[in-house]
Amino acid sequence: MDERSPGPFCARDFRERAQREVLAHGVPEYGDHSLNPDLRDMIVREGLRDAAVLIGVVDRGNDEATVLLTQRTERLRSHSGQVAFPGGRVDATDASPEEAALRETFEEIGLLPGAIEVIGRMPDYVTGSGYRIVPVLGIIAAPFELTLNEHEVDAVFEVPLGFLMNAANHNRESRLWKEKQRFYYTMPYGERFIWGVTAGIIRVLYERLYA
Repeated sequence: MDERSPGPFCARDFRERAQREVLAHGVPEYGDHSLNPDLRDMIVREGLRDAAVLIGVVDRGNDEATVLLTQRTERLRSHSGQVAFPGGRVDATDASPEEAALRETFEEIGLLPGAIEVIGRMPDYVTGSGYRIVPVLGIIAAPFELTLNEHEVDAVFEVPLGFLMNAANHNRESRLWKEKQRFYYTMPYGERFIWGVTAGIIRVLYERLYA
C-alpha cells in the first residue's frame, strides 16, 4: 500500500484547503483595485452587477490537479478573446451564486452540474467593468464530457494547479487606463495569456489557500 501523503496540488489537498477557508473570518476586500488603491472609488461603487464563476479543479486521481479555463470568442461584446473561468451574471431565478456558476458553466461548455462537487467559495472580487464576482470552488471528477457553446467559447483547456499556485508565475504589469497607470497580473501559460480579472482571481486563490 502506498502511504505517501498527497501532494500539495492534488484535488484532495485542494478540497481540504478550501474547506478550511470556509471557516475563515475577517475577509478583506478584493478586486481590480487591490493593486490600484487610488482607483478604488472608481471600481468599488454603487450599482455593481452580481456574477459568479466556477474555479473548477479537475481530479484525475493523481498528485497533479488542473484548473479548467475557457477562451472566450472574439464575437463577444465584453472581454472578447480573453481567458476566463466559466461563469456569468447571477439571474433573479438563481437561488445562489453557486447555482448561477453551475448554470453558466453548463450553458457555456456543457459540463453537467452533477459532475461538479461544490466545496466552497472565495471572497467576492470587484471588477473595473462593473461586476461583483463570486468565485465558486468546485472539484470536477474525470472523465467528463463537454459541449462548447460556439457563440461564447472558442476553446476549453486545463492549466496545472501547481503552475497557477506558484507566485513565480504571477507577473505584475501595467498600462494606462483613464489617464492613470493601472496594474494587473498576467500568467502566461504556453500559447494562453491569462490576465486581468481571471489572473486577479487566481492571485486571490493563491493568497488565501497557498501563500
